[in-house]
Amino acid sequence: VQLQASGGGLVQAGGSLMLSCAASGSSVSSYAMAWFRQAPGKEREFVGIRWSGGNTDYADAVKGRFAISRDNAQNTVHLQMNTLKPEDTAVYFCAARRWYTINPTEGSEYPYWGQGTQVTVSS
Repeated sequence: VQLQASGGGLVQAGGSLMLSCAASGSSVSSYAMAWFRQAPGKEREFVGIRWSGGNTDYADAVKGRFAISRDNAQNTVHLQMNTLKPEDTAVYFCAARRWYTINPTEGSEYPYWGQGTQVTVSS
């Protein structure tokens, strides 16, 4: 599967933004789809995952503010980000893996990655 992330931009604190991850070559419904982010000078961190069965898990830092949805018709996964904070500023990446893992927060568990999209939240 090939992934392409889009939707990043500049937004004020408290605002909202939706990122998209378009897949080609295979159906997103067959994959666990995750989002990661990497801020300048920091390690990449897990944001959230939507399992192929539909369940979702999120990092504590974004729980209640971010939501991952899937559009099977468009073969796309979305990351809806609300109540954005300056500390959400990062390059966001989507990733996919075919099978369940007990370590979904580890980037090394994902063989498929999209290019990053920059999200900047101003204070």
